[in-house]
Amino acid sequence: MIGRRTLGVALAGFTALAALSTVAHAADDWRKQVPVFRVGILGGENEADRLKNYACFKEHMESRLGVPVELYPASDYAGVMQGLISKNLEYASLGSSGYAGISIQEPEAVEPIVTTEQVDGSLGYYSVLYVRADSSYQSVEDLKGKTLAFADPNSTSGYLVPSYELKQQGYTADKFFGKTGFAGGHEQGVVAVLNKQYDAGVTWTSGVGDEAKGYSRGNLRKMVDKGALDMKDIRIIWKSNRITNGPVVVRKDVPQELKDLVRGVLVSLPLEDRPCAEAVAGGKLNGFQPIGHDFYKTIIEMRRELQKARRG
Repeated sequence: MIGRRTLGVALAGFTALAALSTVAHAADDWRKQVPVFRVGILGGENEADRLKNYACFKEHMESRLGVPVELYPASDYAGVMQGLISKNLEYASLGSSGYAGISIQEPEAVEPIVTTEQVDGSLGYYSVLYVRADSSYQSVEDLKGKTLAFADPNSTSGYLVPSYELKQQGYTADKFFGKTGFAGGHEQGVVAVLNKQYDAGVTWTSGVGDEAKGYSRGNLRKMVDKGALDMKDIRIIWKSNRITNGPVVVRKDVPQELKDLVRGVLVSLPLEDRPCAEAVAGGKLNGFQPIGHDFYKTIIEMRRELQKARRG
């Protein structure tokens, strides 16, 4: 006869085996649902640089997830947004406005999992308006009737926030400036201003750190680091209020285990491979912090207002 203690041990063993089997089965299940993890990369700089910056991230993700990771650099922000909505992508790092746009169009499409923490501990950054350093423009007022390059219609710092805040300050873009246009991305906007195709442009920056190096993080920092910009060639004449750092999102319908694994990779990445984390984040950072939908409510309402104004 089997004693109670022996039977208890045996039952515990069977329970543990069953639990392990369940975990293994669950793992198999999510990998069957998501056999390839597809990552959308926003436009804003040339495709080769974007793929180079994400190469290490791809390796880390493949190692931890155990499935192939494919990178999809889009020509603009809308391409990534539609890729997520249409379920052709599982993951992307978005700006706040891009996330707001998806949330308004398809509330159940994506879920924010982390955002970037700046070197000063904040979870925000800034939009800045810049001109050539050798121009005569010293303030926004000096740009009346001049030309302004926005980055992308779905960019937070490259369109939504500067449009909204400049209007609040009495500079309605389509009335104050002689012409506005979209450069096709943040880097392209800076190049267009340097080449005198536009008098001014807007882009994003952490706003902290060494200005001569393009600050700690942002488009200016990325351009300085790769030798595409000398900060002496531009002058910043306007800065927005602080903007919420954009979220890393995954599709809301992917398995929770996958979401948890992806969040874990990102949170640990600055500790395991800081150069890789900085390449993905676009400069120096403290790390990645878990975040939720409520963090972006202000930007969502701002985008709603902009859409209403357009329809009006």
